[in-house]
Amino acid sequence: MKAPVATAIAISVAVILLMGSFLPIPLLQDVLQPYLLACAVIVAGVATLIGIYNLLSVHLGKLNAPKAGNLYSLFLLLAFLVTFIAGLWFTPADAGFQRVVTHIQVPVETSLLAVLAISLTYTSLRLLKKRQDMMAWVFVVSTFVFLIATGGYIGLLLGDVPGLRGFSNFINSLPMAGARGILLGVGLGSLTTGLRIVFGADRPYSG
Repeated sequence: MKAPVATAIAISVAVILLMGSFLPIPLLQDVLQPYLLACAVIVAGVATLIGIYNLLSVHLGKLNAPKAGNLYSLFLLLAFLVTFIAGLWFTPADAGFQRVVTHIQVPVETSLLAVLAISLTYTSLRLLKKRQDMMAWVFVVSTFVFLIATGGYIGLLLGDVPGLRGFSNFINSLPMAGARGILLGVGLGSLTTGLRIVFGADRPYSG
């Protein structure tokens, strides 16, 4: 078995955390579990710093390489430098700093949603070309309902019609059901991955 020490440490820590969550043992809940969680937070912070360093080193390398698209790397590095200096100077709790970050983040998220809308529409059309069974039509119909509901058109068209306000609210709530489904899928996937690591089936830490 590769990396037996790392495997034993990972399984032991996972078992201690699980036992501390379900068994009312003071040693586990008051001593071991908080200490291990604090260590996990520190490791996650260090991993984030390593990821930031890797991101910057990759884009610095792209600036030195004679390839097209290096301008994007320059923008990324300048944006990171300006944001980092402003965050240190004003601190993230400053209202003006938060306002500037929000005015940048909201257009970026809006652009990502626009790309998502185009991708869903294009995928629906390609899916109908390959197969036209019931599940394909369900996907296409749900895609267009999602696009119309998130666009707010149903509320504008049916919001003031007597007796249709409940139907409008129902249609607008459908995307939330999809979001809950995605969250449930993420939760079940994380649980499955964690159990596989606990039982030693997956060892991502062994290199």
